Amino acid sequence: MTGTVEARVSRGLRDLLPDQMLARQWMIDTIRGVYELYGFVPLSTPAIEYLDVLRGSQAGQEAQSSIFTVQNPEEEALGLRFDLTVPLARVIAQYRELPRPFRRYQVAPVWRADKPDKGRFREFTQFDLDSVGVESEIADTEIMAGMCDTLRALRVGPFRVRFSSRTILNALLAYAGIPQERSVDVFRVLDKLDKVGMKKVRLELTEGYVDVSGDPIRGLGLESSQVDKIELFLQISADDRNATLEQLRATFAGVEGAAGELAKIERISNHLYTLGYGDDEVSLDVSIARGLAYYTGPVFEANLLDAPQFGSVFAGGRYDELVMRFLGERIPAVGASIGVDRLLAALVHLGRVGQQKSTAKVLITRMDPGLEADYVAMTWELRRAGIPAELYLGTAKGPGKQLKYADAWGVPITVLYGSNEKERGVVTLKDMDIGRQKAEALARREEWLEARPGQREVPRGELVATVREMLAAQEAGQ
Repeated sequence: MTGTVEARVSRGLRDLLPDQMLARQWMIDTIRGVYELYGFVPLSTPAIEYLDVLRGSQAGQEAQSSIFTVQNPEEEALGLRFDLTVPLARVIAQYRELPRPFRRYQVAPVWRADKPDKGRFREFTQFDLDSVGVESEIADTEIMAGMCDTLRALRVGPFRVRFSSRTILNALLAYAGIPQERSVDVFRVLDKLDKVGMKKVRLELTEGYVDVSGDPIRGLGLESSQVDKIELFLQISADDRNATLEQLRATFAGVEGAAGELAKIERISNHLYTLGYGDDEVSLDVSIARGLAYYTGPVFEANLLDAPQFGSVFAGGRYDELVMRFLGERIPAVGASIGVDRLLAALVHLGRVGQQKSTAKVLITRMDPGLEADYVAMTWELRRAGIPAELYLGTAKGPGKQLKYADAWGVPITVLYGSNEKERGVVTLKDMDIGRQKAEALARREEWLEARPGQREVPRGELVATVREMLAAQEAGQ
């Protein structure tokens, strides 16, 4: 016999156990419902793409350097996708017959060879929605409205969608006397503002610094006077979007191209006001930069006000030139992506996600080997009535251990049925939550045996109706 292999997963990867998967599935189903309400259609693309598709995609050096490379039997240069937007651009170029606008959603894992950290994994799930082939700013409005409606549907509590524009940031470069060719590096640093604060942003824009781990952070070498203007710009803020726009107009008076972009941002803001998305949910925040280099217009991100430590949970922007590298023509596009893992972690932290472990709502115990046919019949009776049910098939003989099994998996209702119940034409149903709560209050085993907390007897013919009633009561009490 060969030696055993150590059970382990690679650094930065993880298993998702049933309770985690059920919470994710609820979340994904909820998001999908909103996206389909908006008329977006599903798309799936391979996890593996050609390296030349992934590289040179204007995603920025940080994303480019974190690609996992893969080799197939043909020894072609391949890599795991690091986002879902670059594969979408490839699809648009490859399937020219797709009608435009092409409005799709996609949920799938992506991989980045980043340094693993607490809450930071090398494999994680994104859920995107994008409109490709749409120039109108109504498409940008629609994406932000979809972000708001999705977060409402997920019951995240108070949130804030913040938006700005890369073109406004280009005006900032002109205002501060910074060459446009330095935009990618400057915006990458500005995107760190929420994480590291203005002091470290300023240092990275100028001479650089050494971070807490001892790693050197290279500075961009900008002049202090240039960074002073950036800092003044980042201080622009107001309680409503219109007031922020007025401050921007005053700051950028005379900067070429700024007036037209501010007019576009004002139209988006007015659309949002008309649709009922006020300043409490959507704000114009000039500090939004977004790290990926392919953004060309409005950019946006969402934060949970009750869990700010989780940072941006939903973000995106307009990327009108990403498809150009495949087709040689400009195709306007805008979209946003949910970081499923980060948002789920935030919802768990906030206590807004249930701790469901099992898909079954009912467990049929097996108390008497002579009643196997009855147990099987009850199980399928419940299933055919649309009630998820599991027949206990383990090795435990007595009801006690079978009830512990139900409790371990969080099954809310159990069925107890033996020869005594069969003779009387009844079935015993046990509400596991009520039973657990009352059992904790009963000091002695004798009291528990006498009270039988959470149990009720009903005629065998009323099994399905009573289970439905109990499940409805449990749902109403949550």
